[in-house]
Amino acid sequence: MRLLHISDLHIGKRVNEFSMIEDQKYILRQILAIADDQQADGVMIAGDIYDKPVPSAEAVQVFDWFLTALAVRGRQVYAVSGNHDSAERIAFGAQLMSGRGVFVSPVYQGETAVFSVQDAYGELCIYLLPFVKPAVVRHALEGAPDMDPNALPESYQDAVRLAVERMGVDVRKRNVLIAHQFVTGAGRCDSEEVSVGGLDNVDADVFDVFDYVALGHIHSPQHLKRETVRYCGTPLKYSFSEAEQHKSVTVVELGEKGQVGISTVPLIPLHDMRRIRGTYLEVTARSFYQDMDTEDYVQITLTDEEDIPDGLQKLRIIYPNLMRLEYDNSRTKQNRFIECAEETRQKSELELFAEFYELQNNRPMSGEQSAFAAQLIGECKEL
Repeated sequence: MRLLHISDLHIGKRVNEFSMIEDQKYILRQILAIADDQQADGVMIAGDIYDKPVPSAEAVQVFDWFLTALAVRGRQVYAVSGNHDSAERIAFGAQLMSGRGVFVSPVYQGETAVFSVQDAYGELCIYLLPFVKPAVVRHALEGAPDMDPNALPESYQDAVRLAVERMGVDVRKRNVLIAHQFVTGAGRCDSEEVSVGGLDNVDADVFDVFDYVALGHIHSPQHLKRETVRYCGTPLKYSFSEAEQHKSVTVVELGEKGQVGISTVPLIPLHDMRRIRGTYLEVTARSFYQDMDTEDYVQITLTDEEDIPDGLQKLRIIYPNLMRLEYDNSRTKQNRFIECAEETRQKSELELFAEFYELQNNRPMSGEQSAFAAQLIGECKEL
């Protein structure tokens, strides 16, 4: 069984007020071509299909076109909703779409949708777990006859662990999970939504019963603890912190039980994202940009001591997709000292409490103390 793993499409996203819809159409066409070239049996979409819970009409049309193109090709689709999605809107029409081989996670109500497929090695079970919060799992399981009220989850770790336990996974079979959560230890990017104090952490051990875990939520491709617990990353760069990354589609080859092959196919964007640095005269010299694709999305940092009048508009004559203009000089360096107070205001409650604890006790909090403090902060925020 050969499956493509993609996630975090964020269809309809705007980056620095630039619409990414044409770039997204372009990259989705590449993914269709990769599915054909790889002769994929299916495509796993691990959440954040849209960038907003209420997506624009254009974003919905793009995803409809993509699903239809996959269905026409006979590629089955397995998709879950992410934290940017509305679980109810993603689940709309799921029963109808399943007739065309498009399987979508329903709203979590205590049970996880599972789909069984057959190949030369027997049965493969694919579980679809939408993004879940502790409050969602508690609400779904409150009053359930087989649920101890004292065992209702208070943390993301407990919520996901309980959701997995209730799946009743048969470890003798091959099992794949598609989920959208933050696994402890994953590296983040600027374009991701960050939970205060890392309260959304889930340990990778929760997924031990699965042969492959197709994760979404983190925008950088990476694996956690084992190769088969994997974030595929976004198909496009959505922040300049990702400028040096190479985006790709993950190809998962499931053989007999215990045999999982993983490879990647690179994606080439319509417009790349790059950082440029130098004086105004340097970055506007033809010798500087003549071998560069000036249509790329760029962030330019000018090192001139004096600001360039109408610098943004002047630079856009050469770099039409200039997204951000910054200065790095003695004035901006002085301003950074003033911004220290603002940085303190931007720290999470847990970070501030940890600094206070260390100041008072001359030692940092232990892991157990940090987890306890995080739980208390989370409970206060939920109230």
